Amino acid sequence: MERLNRSTAPQAKKYTERVIQFGEGNFLRAFIDWIIWKTNQKTGFDGGVVVVQPIDRGLVSVLNEQDGLYHLNLQGLLNGQPVDSVDMIDVITRGVDPYADFASYMALAEQPEIRFVISNTTEAGIAFDPACRLEDAPASSYPGKLTQLLYHRFETFSGDPSKGLIIFPCELIFENGRHLKECIRQYISLWQLPAAFSDWFENACAVYSTLVDRIVPGYPRDTVAQLTERIGIEDRLLDKAEIFHLWVIEAPASVAEEFPADKAGLNVLFVPSEAPYHERKVTLLNGPHTVLSPVGYLSGLDTVKQCCEDPVVGAFVRKVMHEELLPTLNLPREELEQFAADVMDRFRNPFVKHFVTSIMLNSFPKFRTRDLPGLKTYLERKGSLPQGIVLGLAAICTFYKGGKRGEDEIVPNDDAKIVSLLQELWATGDVRRVAEGVLGASFIWEEDLNAIPGLTDLLEKDLALIRDKGMRAAVESII
Repeated sequence: MERLNRSTAPQAKKYTERVIQFGEGNFLRAFIDWIIWKTNQKTGFDGGVVVVQPIDRGLVSVLNEQDGLYHLNLQGLLNGQPVDSVDMIDVITRGVDPYADFASYMALAEQPEIRFVISNTTEAGIAFDPACRLEDAPASSYPGKLTQLLYHRFETFSGDPSKGLIIFPCELIFENGRHLKECIRQYISLWQLPAAFSDWFENACAVYSTLVDRIVPGYPRDTVAQLTERIGIEDRLLDKAEIFHLWVIEAPASVAEEFPADKAGLNVLFVPSEAPYHERKVTLLNGPHTVLSPVGYLSGLDTVKQCCEDPVVGAFVRKVMHEELLPTLNLPREELEQFAADVMDRFRNPFVKHFVTSIMLNSFPKFRTRDLPGLKTYLERKGSLPQGIVLGLAAICTFYKGGKRGEDEIVPNDDAKIVSLLQELWATGDVRRVAEGVLGASFIWEEDLNAIPGLTDLLEKDLALIRDKGMRAAVESII
């Protein structure tokens, strides 16, 4: 069978490179690139995307072998009707690996038509690393790489204000735009860059906070044979997502005029504040996701749908969502209940197999942003700890112990420092030391969580229960 590329798919269109995208993973291709593809179709935006590989290992080589082309399978219910579509997405023009070809990466700054930068480098990606230097090729952090690019653009165009960039971070961090902007300011200061560049960045460029929402299971390994037969060509970058999507951008109408995705019949909103959308989504969708995944996996389940339909784990998910996280929000109860019900429908989407292992990347940073705020608010309002959320943290800790689940090797995927810490703690064989060590890891939490009343004792108890009785028994003890 022929391999997908622009020779075997001559119908693929060519667009002007206007967007630099940091990240080549399943989510960005199923969400941002699909949105740009639809916007090109509906508005004549003519937006081509250059993908930058943000870490040393990635998919850029495969992306370039297919000339940026891939198919996206969207499944779900739209206005009560089932949707099962497959489309070839042709907006990616090429991929650049700055670790292998730094010169090509920096040359992107010299293209006058480039106007937008979009990223999703996970919650851990927007971080200031003082070890980064301007002369690195490239800087290790995403904000460092971006500062290098911006400074080269400033020099290339002699500070022309019309050559500033509009930046949309899509990492799941509240006020991600503010955090990214502050990191860039820190590099400007650390690298002692000229005041004129600082002024250009502040006045000619704009970094806007955004909120993204679409469940993306990613490569459809369970249906790849059927999809390959359906499209009639080999595609190593097949992607799969639910039909639901929401992109909230905290930016003025002038930005919407330049980036008219809201004019393409898409659920893209330009709003004065993304805060209420962010809090609701992160708490009631991502919060349960983060804890149900290790609990479900260690209970012998593989997909989010299986977790929600399992009598034991499903009850755990509902307990966390309705009894523990929902009461921490300040929106009207009826509105929150409806959103929670919609989330459960999305979790149970009959078309999508969302493997829990794909959610467990960087579980500790995810728990910090998605579940820890709810834990603290619940304790403040109820005077007790939320049992389900704490058990979810114990499940994450247990998953990071490694080992096997049946015949499957458990391989945690997180910051090497976090993985190493968990291995060292579990090597002691003392669950008390595991609980104290994890909660006391200020490099994860930016505080010592042992100070939260009762948390260390409860986490120790849950860790011991999972070890001695198993995950399902631990869940049954709280539901």
